[in-house]
Amino acid sequence: MPTVFMFPGQGSQALGMGAELFERYPGLVAEADSILGYSIKELCLENPDGKLHSTDYTQPALYTVNALTFLATVEDEDIKPDFVIGHSLGEYDALFASGAFDFATGLKLVQKRGALMSAAKGGGMAAILGMDGNAVITALAELGADGIDVANFNSPNQTVISGRKDDIETFAPQMKEKGARRVVILRVSGAFHSRYMKPAADEFEAFLDGFSFGRLEIPCIANCSAEPYTDESIALNLVSQIYSSVRWIDTIKGLRAQGADTFTEVGPGTVLSGLARQIK
Repeated sequence: MPTVFMFPGQGSQALGMGAELFERYPGLVAEADSILGYSIKELCLENPDGKLHSTDYTQPALYTVNALTFLATVEDEDIKPDFVIGHSLGEYDALFASGAFDFATGLKLVQKRGALMSAAKGGGMAAILGMDGNAVITALAELGADGIDVANFNSPNQTVISGRKDDIETFAPQMKEKGARRVVILRVSGAFHSRYMKPAADEFEAFLDGFSFGRLEIPCIANCSAEPYTDESIALNLVSQIYSSVRWIDTIKGLRAQGADTFTEVGPGTVLSGLARQIK
């Protein structure tokens, strides 16, 4: 039966992540340090000045730990996944695993992505628990919150909304009146995966012009479409992903329809495993 490797995104970072991996892959760690201009090991294990939870540092850290975890998993268990997927930032690790680019190229892309997203201010996001995406969309329309987008269709019980900070603070609490079990305002500075990220996406598109990509050796499903990447669509999807919804439910359902029954989380935490269990 098909096996899927899932790579987590921002929010799964944790102090101490990767501790058992940095000594195992000294060459890649040195390469990361050279590209980033700081010690990735120190960032993950010591969290100087709380930087690990700042988007421009979080994304390179997670990308690196996810990538090293993938290499260790393949070596130790001698398995190759039939499909790879990643949630938001994690999609870069899925593409690395699929052969779209090498470790260093992926890290350079992630460093730029994290910088652009970190620079996006004035936005906010909130997790709406106990409501599926369609119910959230209907409720937002009823509230007149037309400035808010759905960022993540994570599971039937978890939907994330994104928009201007003032709109999120005004309308997110009202979702409880519309049937939400709980509303959690997320600690972010930008309206990620929404229309407000289009300027950042345009800048990232220009940055991608300097890169070329390899042929995909393992099928990778895109967040923005829940359809497989093609060799020709890599840059297009990476740009769209910045301002488009993460269609996680459709991604998992599509893989289940193809017979996938083993979903392995590759990286810190168990968030994606929990979401996958909720999606039938």
